[in-house]
Amino acid sequence: MYFPLLRGRQFELIALRELIDNSLIGNSIIPIIEPVKMSSTLIKTLNTFCEKNKEISFIYNPIVGNFISDFKKEANIQQAEQLKKILISPNIIATQYLNNNSKRLLEKWINEDGKKVSDIMVISNDEDTLPIYNELFEKEFPRYTLIPDEREFRREIHCNKVLIDDKFIKQNRNTDYAKKPDEPFSNDHLYYKMDGYIGFSDYSVIGDDYSDTGFAPYAVVIHIVYFDDNMKLRVRHFVSDTNDDISDPAKKFSEAVTKLVQWNNSMNLDTFAMRQFEEMYEKEVYPGLGTIKKLSLMHHIELMSSFLGQENLK
Repeated sequence: MYFPLLRGRQFELIALRELIDNSLIGNSIIPIIEPVKMSSTLIKTLNTFCEKNKEISFIYNPIVGNFISDFKKEANIQQAEQLKKILISPNIIATQYLNNNSKRLLEKWINEDGKKVSDIMVISNDEDTLPIYNELFEKEFPRYTLIPDEREFRREIHCNKVLIDDKFIKQNRNTDYAKKPDEPFSNDHLYYKMDGYIGFSDYSVIGDDYSDTGFAPYAVVIHIVYFDDNMKLRVRHFVSDTNDDISDPAKKFSEAVTKLVQWNNSMNLDTFAMRQFEEMYEKEVYPGLGTIKKLSLMHHIELMSSFLGQENLK
């Protein structure tokens, strides 16, 4: 099982919705949404998963963004009510970061929302949360518990554990990706069962770093994951050339996508996103930075869905 953990920014939510609409997410993929703000896109995405009878995880206590304050605003009452109704769906896996308020939230889920401990997901990524886990789940265990691959967590948590790690090596500037255009990404999909996990999780090609402010970059870069000859995942960075200033992002994208298409002539990666990139190259279309990230994310998830689907057939 693969659990991509995504922040609920618009391009990430649309990526998930388009994957669902195009039947590109198999049952071995359960996305985790950490909402960062209240939006109609968030509600529509969750509702699409429910309509398609696909599971998705929703973090009730996000640690980044403004979702909690947005949820309480009077101007968002209608959207908040819509969200509450959707979260009741059995397709939504109630998820929380373990912290000092976890007992209260767990009791609400069980006593008010009618959920079972065996239905929920928890994330324990701080060693100080291990006593909380042991107190709350002495007899019953969550359906999934996400932990880092560290000795302290492996010693304490034994049931239904999912490995979580940030696999994307973030650079300070987009131009820096040109210094190492091809690098290892992950082999968790090959060894997670051998290591005692029932699944693995990461932040795809976006990474754990979060910022709610955008900026015009000097360089445009496209991040594409692919399997090497040993079925390990690598990531290749296609960086624009005219990077002296922030002008003409369309030209920068053209430079980057040209490199991508030329590379894929020999790689023959055939995903929905790759076909979209190739069409943009042929039509000389600049889609905007958000769409570039959306397609890179879609490509990664479709690739993993295909791989895990084939593995389950063996």
